[in-house]
Amino acid sequence: MTVPTVKLEGKRFVILEETEYRRLRGLAAGDGPKLPPKDAAGNYPAKEALAVSIARNFLKRRKALGLTQETLAQLAGVRLETVHRLETGKHAPSVKTVDKIDRALARAESKHAS
Repeated sequence: MTVPTVKLEGKRFVILEETEYRRLRGLAAGDGPKLPPKDAAGNYPAKEALAVSIARNFLKRRKALGLTQETLAQLAGVRLETVHRLETGKHAPSVKTVDKIDRALARAESKHAS
């Protein structure tokens, strides 16, 4: 793969799409848990990768709203430990728990937008 570069003031810079830049910046900033290692075929384990994806989504949304884990837990009607475990991506949450937290975040987002 050829990556376009540009040279400015004697320094080489890599040119990449903004979405890729944002993705890499988020990873570097530690915005959530890391994906599990790939298997020999280059695939992520589905269950673990899904838990990380959910964790990153909820963490990003919660932080954008300025909510603490405790506040989110109260809004969703779940225990603080549940939110913490979910956001670490180490435990696969139940569909019921994901739905509760998603609905709580959606309500907070709609209030925030008003």
